[in-house]
Amino acid sequence: MRKQFILYSALALLILGLSTSARQKVDFPDAAIDIPASTTQKDQKAVLAGGCFWGVEAVFERLKGVKKIVAGFAGGDKSTAHYETVSTGRTGHAESVEITYDPAQITYGQLLKVYFSVAHDPTELNRQGPDEGTQYRSTIFYMNDDQKRVAEAYISQLNEAKIFSRPVATQVVPFHGFYAAESYHQHYLDRNPNNPYIVYNDLPKLEQLKKQYPQLCKR
Repeated sequence: MRKQFILYSALALLILGLSTSARQKVDFPDAAIDIPASTTQKDQKAVLAGGCFWGVEAVFERLKGVKKIVAGFAGGDKSTAHYETVSTGRTGHAESVEITYDPAQITYGQLLKVYFSVAHDPTELNRQGPDEGTQYRSTIFYMNDDQKRVAEAYISQLNEAKIFSRPVATQVVPFHGFYAAESYHQHYLDRNPNNPYIVYNDLPKLEQLKKQYPQLCKR
């Protein structure tokens, strides 16, 4: 379990190199099909899973237009939405984040662009870096037909353009419920920046985000 993982710097660096090796192009494309930005829509929500929710949460909460982000679980029942239970890999849950955002400031397609290019490696199946199991799978939980359409079209776009050296493994499935994780998981990176797991797996994502998409980041 990652909470017991203390001294693994050499292994983590190797894993980080392997996990990013699937990315072939720096010039990551915008979603050709997106939900248009609007100044009249109310705040929207997106639920995404991409490995350990600590790093995914930290990436998205730094984006302009993101008003709230919660680390939690999606894909299983409420009764099993507890970290220790989910960690068994037998609940159907994936570690996920619920993003509340202003569609006038950032579109769903832009969120997915960051999701695919920075937040995780979408070519890994049922794992992310040092974490293994279905609870770490890559999944988009769509809330409406528009989100489904954009997500499926973007995955096809990325595969057809061969942006990665391997096919995208991300699942696109209907949303049935999101359950917040325990309080100590919320904003974990900001409260534990020196945790070895954070240092080797998640802080590089934030550097990549600032370097690749400065126009999308909060100041």
